[in-house]
Amino acid sequence: MTFEVEQRVLRVVQWTTGNVAAEVVRALMGRPDIAVVGAYARSPEKAGVDLGALCGLGTDLGVRATADVDALVELRPDCVVYTPLHFNLAEVQRILRAGVNVVTSAEFMTGVNLSSNDRAALNSAALGGGSSIFGSGMNPGFVQLAAAAASGVSTNVRRATVVESVDVSEFIGDANFAGVGWGRPKNDPGHVEDVRVATAVFAEAVDALARMLRVELDEISCSVEFAHATQEAVADGVLIRDGHVGGIEVRWSGHQAGQEVVCVQQRWAATPLLEPAWHIEHGYLVDISGDPNVRMKIDLLPTDADLADWSPQRMRNIGLRITAAPLVNAIPAVCAAPPGIVTYAELPAIAALLVPESEAGHRRRTDEVIA
Repeated sequence: MTFEVEQRVLRVVQWTTGNVAAEVVRALMGRPDIAVVGAYARSPEKAGVDLGALCGLGTDLGVRATADVDALVELRPDCVVYTPLHFNLAEVQRILRAGVNVVTSAEFMTGVNLSSNDRAALNSAALGGGSSIFGSGMNPGFVQLAAAAASGVSTNVRRATVVESVDVSEFIGDANFAGVGWGRPKNDPGHVEDVRVATAVFAEAVDALARMLRVELDEISCSVEFAHATQEAVADGVLIRDGHVGGIEVRWSGHQAGQEVVCVQQRWAATPLLEPAWHIEHGYLVDISGDPNVRMKIDLLPTDADLADWSPQRMRNIGLRITAAPLVNAIPAVCAAPPGIVTYAELPAIAALLVPESEAGHRRRTDEVIA
């Protein structure tokens, strides 16, 4: 499937104004090919407040937040950047049915976690509105694309594995970790199932990678292992007692004919003092079993600006940034894509827009685009 990406200024609405949204808006402000024309915020106290203030940018953008969906649709945006923590099916259907494309970080990539009826309804809304929906982030999202690309130098590929191996001690208090149960006792009944439910979005990652590798899966399964703290620790405000869960390894696997062919694995450590002792890579590992075998590590390094004011918040911001960037970079391709649910398997190669430093400060005024 091929299609031409339009060369024009695209009009975008930012949907919600939380932590990921702040990084999205920062990235959008550096894109001369994209203009932010509207912002959605549920909280009444945010209504009428400038998006720049809500996102902590230190400057007004001339875009005021509203909860009036009809008013945002009437702006006729090309795309909504949809970044709440959870996916609201009815809300997204309404946007798509209005003819507005969606890029999202909200637990959606292929819709494999939706019921068949809900997925069909979502796709129908997109087809009816002539719009597309695309989900990404770093993981799930971009790292699966990197794994698929890495397989391109190999033949006879039998298995593709992506591992996120990170120290999460500065982040376990975040809402996206709320359900995994840090600090629960060893062998706590129901803990494995709770982790499976809380990490179900990685089933979407398995499905997305399988689509890129053009393999049909018979089954997607999940297994969970724990490591336990060898002494009491406090990580991001969360108490982890001696002998309680301080490490979680979640393995989501795709199977064909009884064989694991795709794996998306998370190894998260909230403290370095664990039993069993875990080696943490502090990055993303891609392993391709084929001819030849391929092993690739993706390191994410702070910028000079981050290092100048290094803090736990700066670390958190990098995580938010790599969630936001794949969405922003995909907007032109998604706006040009045929209607329906689209994934990296259907889109052309997604890359950042290189903006020379001499042009980095230039931004088209939002009111010029609205006019």
